[in-house]
Amino acid sequence: MKLKSKIIYLTVAIAGLLASCSDTFLDRPPLSNISSGNFYQTSEDLRLATAALYAGAQWGSLSYFSFLQIGEVMSGNMILGYNDDAVQINNFAVTGLNSAVITYWRSMYAVIQHCNITINAITEKAPNTISAEEINGAIAEAKFIRGYAYLNLAVLWGDVPIIEDLNDLINDPLKERNIADDVYQFVVNDLTYAAKYLPVSDEKGRVTTWSAQGLLAKTYLTWSGLNSTSGGQRNEALLDSAKLYAGNVCHDSGLELMDSYEDVFKYEFTDDEEILFSLQWSPVDQGWLNGNMLQLFSSAGFSINGVTPWFGIRPTYDMYLQYSEADSVRRKATFMYKGDHYAELNQEKGGVDYTGDAGLKKHIVGNEKDVNAPTMGVFSSAEHTPLLRLSDVYLVYAEAILGNNGSTSDAEALLYFNKVHKRAGLEAVTEINDDAMLRERRIELAAESQYWMDLVRLSYYNPTKAIGLLNGGERVIFTLNDAGVAEPQDAYGIITPANINTFKLPIPSDEITADPKLLDEPVPYF
Repeated sequence: MKLKSKIIYLTVAIAGLLASCSDTFLDRPPLSNISSGNFYQTSEDLRLATAALYAGAQWGSLSYFSFLQIGEVMSGNMILGYNDDAVQINNFAVTGLNSAVITYWRSMYAVIQHCNITINAITEKAPNTISAEEINGAIAEAKFIRGYAYLNLAVLWGDVPIIEDLNDLINDPLKERNIADDVYQFVVNDLTYAAKYLPVSDEKGRVTTWSAQGLLAKTYLTWSGLNSTSGGQRNEALLDSAKLYAGNVCHDSGLELMDSYEDVFKYEFTDDEEILFSLQWSPVDQGWLNGNMLQLFSSAGFSINGVTPWFGIRPTYDMYLQYSEADSVRRKATFMYKGDHYAELNQEKGGVDYTGDAGLKKHIVGNEKDVNAPTMGVFSSAEHTPLLRLSDVYLVYAEAILGNNGSTSDAEALLYFNKVHKRAGLEAVTEINDDAMLRERRIELAAESQYWMDLVRLSYYNPTKAIGLLNGGERVIFTLNDAGVAEPQDAYGIITPANINTFKLPIPSDEITADPKLLDEPVPYF
């Protein structure tokens, strides 16, 4: 059975759970809500249970309210005007009432809740007639996705509550935050388990040991600067761990980048081996906030089941300035500029000729006829949203080797940096430094909600530079004149100067109301 078919099957089975949960992560649905007494009894049951973790309403809400808003608008890559919450984010005036902030928090805890239920149910119900390898592998899948969720919480909020077992909330429903160091350690523990027990290969769309080792490397790299010493030195032991796990993926996985950057994001190449972790959406239109809603952010003007996308998120002028003339392949695959033609969109009418100034291309895969998904609707893009790619791990490896040095000509760092750089049609470089690394990641991973994590990582060990990047960037839209020259426009309101506190999101106000202990000083978990 295909993974997306399994998701549809189990989504129906657990619909009662998702419908019964309110929006706060403090709810405690019992295991009986999601399964009958005879579920988790076979290997196929375990596969169905873990397949459901790759999609669902929690991810649908994230795709609509938060994915681009936090990762791209907050970082200065994109602008979403005429949306008060997104303007707050762009202008560094975010409050605990912001819908993108609230949804990100709730979505990650909903994912964690789903993973916890799955792990507990497998542990308690799976009989010994299922092999230990299959049981450990299923738990590893859930721990990988839980680790991904906690990594995002650590990056966005720092100190957050660690909820490992929902049964703990019965006796103690109010939870303090745990210190960020322990949140990162928890992520490492989950991903280390996943790296040990996930297979080296699986059906397309499922995570493997290489997914876990890649995300583990990224976690160690980010964590390495958290308690930076004077002079901006990152923890060498954590950098070494990042280098070890990223190096394993680079050297031992047998995976390679696709030849064409733009093909990575075309629907026909969904779940290519370059994609280490992606959300596995069903193309069946299941209604508002239950599917992949990223195509709503297009301004291309092509129709999806007769409904034209309406958000029109745009690159900032600062993002425009990042692309050299030679870096046109990645630019066109990520952002549409006036005059660009896309044959794969609205194919029945000969493709799309973009007539606006600039708009989003990545995540825009076409209408239901373009992707041969007749049941797809405006709220259910068939794109399997990539959350971790091989090129990301290549750059993590190069950055871990660069480490605390100002620059490097290390052969390994250059090899994997240049694999990414040359795939974009650019000349190989002979030396890399912090600036080159950050810029390469920004362009390679633009519109994938990665750049904010990169800036937070930088803020840990070089806050002055990170703040300067936020305040120095031109966080405004631009128009293209008849000569194709970009002209920056006025900002949407007053942009508040960023400071070190900008790198931590406020806890949602209603979560504090429900649990005042979230305002207490964070405590150790371990």
